[in-house]
Amino acid sequence: MWVYEKKLQYPIRIQTPNAALAKIICAQYGGPNGELGASLRYLSQRYTMPYPELKAILTDIATEELGHLEMVGTIVYQLTRNLTPQQIQEAGFDAYFVDHTSGIYPADANGMPFSAGAIAVAGDAITDLHEDLAAEQKARTVYDNILRYCDDPDVRDPIRFLRAREVVHYQRFGEALRLTTDKLDSKNFYAFNPEFDKK
Repeated sequence: MWVYEKKLQYPIRIQTPNAALAKIICAQYGGPNGELGASLRYLSQRYTMPYPELKAILTDIATEELGHLEMVGTIVYQLTRNLTPQQIQEAGFDAYFVDHTSGIYPADANGMPFSAGAIAVAGDAITDLHEDLAAEQKARTVYDNILRYCDDPDVRDPIRFLRAREVVHYQRFGEALRLTTDKLDSKNFYAFNPEFDKK
């Protein structure tokens, strides 16, 4: 169960609409390395994590990723509100607009709809944690790439905040991996999996 606090994790007050930038930022809403996939990945993986500490880390980070999804959606909305049809077309946002108007739809920067195929859930603690570490690095890279195309401080500030949180999540998953390997049979790590040894 979650308690929803009715405010964004970081304030977003974008003054200048920019549909071209919104199109790029959509990648972090519904793209393969975006916030929707991250939240679903971690919420799904937590069921098979063998230790309570790992379940707690996954639940905490998944919940925060839902908050990040809300932030990215807010950024896209604020960048596209009150634009004229001509501005939308000039920015290359017209194909998106035709299908969704200015609604926030989970798709990547190319307009490809979100797919659960982008997330991995193996049911094995080591495998899933390595996936999580990679996922956080991929998300950080996407934020790095967004920052390369963004010079609006109203957008850069929340994007930099989100990027910094990806780094923190990477560190938390690194701690989780160390915790897991410490609890496993370190002498015969790959041959012995306690999750399936029910003596």
